Amino acid sequence: MATILIVDDAAFLRVMLKDLLERAGHTVVTEASNGVEAIDKYRAYRPELVILDLNMPEMGGIEALEHIMRMDAKAKVIMCSALGHKHLIVNSVHRGAKDYILKPFNADRVLSAIDRVFRPSVLMAE
Repeated sequence: MATILIVDDAAFLRVMLKDLLERAGHTVVTEASNGVEAIDKYRAYRPELVILDLNMPEMGGIEALEHIMRMDAKAKVIMCSALGHKHLIVNSVHRGAKDYILKPFNADRVLSAIDRVFRPSVLMAE
């Protein structure tokens, strides 16, 4: 099971995602509410996986992704966003994200995305 950093400006989504992940056996080591915090917390905790929202105040997900990937080229990041931002998700994948999930979260999709990141031979569901 993975150690995870959850990054989203909506506290209720972080709580919901943390509950889902911990029930599946993962450990949420820390959380962040914007990209600046995400970079600092990635540096401090070195989680095995980051789940990173695209749209946040102070610094958005794509910019935070770029910083994290420069810090650690092997970082595993899954982007999350609301439906309708698919072009931004594609952009983030080109910049190093390993997968994406859409809000509102579907538990099976979240867990299968994590499986794909750690077992790349697992085919994408979407």
